[in-house]
Amino acid sequence: MAESVKILRLGIKKYQEVWDFQTEIHQSLIKNRNLPMTLDCIHTLILCQHHHVYTLGKSGTENHLLADIERLKNIHAEFVKINRGGDITYHGPGQLVVYPILDLNRLFTDVHKYVRFLEEVVIQVCEYYSIDAGRIEGFTGVWVDRYSKRPRKICAIGVHLSRWVSLHGLAFNISTDLDYFNYIVPCGILSSEKTVTSLERELGREVKMDEIEELFIEKFITLFELEKLN
Repeated sequence: MAESVKILRLGIKKYQEVWDFQTEIHQSLIKNRNLPMTLDCIHTLILCQHHHVYTLGKSGTENHLLADIERLKNIHAEFVKINRGGDITYHGPGQLVVYPILDLNRLFTDVHKYVRFLEEVVIQVCEYYSIDAGRIEGFTGVWVDRYSKRPRKICAIGVHLSRWVSLHGLAFNISTDLDYFNYIVPCGILSSEKTVTSLERELGREVKMDEIEELFIEKFITLFELEKLN
């Protein structure tokens, strides 16, 4: 019998609000993971968008934020240091942000496999729209035109595990205002030959976020062999 996952689609929220919510679910799961009532639904999948914010991971440096406090105010963006892996990235409207809170003890205890699975879900969503996306060795995330001289990153991934329960997740550019990436060194990648892109930019047309969320959920639960909690 497949494990159950609770799906939460939150819409557009402030980063701190969702971070507090994530933390609450994460701590509750660790504390109560072996109780009978918890075993009915161990896992949670949060899908949302954020107001403009730059987040800096544990392995990042503030030098990769290219805007000062005054400039951040002018573009209505916040800056937050967090405990995920990775460097600096941007979140904002039009970007699908996904936070899986999974007890990997009940699925598989392999962090590399977990990250590859997250990448694979995004790759399959891109494939649905006939976009050839994939991985570049040495760079976490999902890329378009990865064999060209100027590959474009469409999805960033940064995770954190505590007692094999996951936090943080991925940011998938759908209709994102890519100009906001001009104020950072995205994911700490200094090469000017690597840029960012979005699903709409690659397609040359609009797509509905609801449609992407439904497709993402479908691919996610299939790959992770989970069952949506009704």
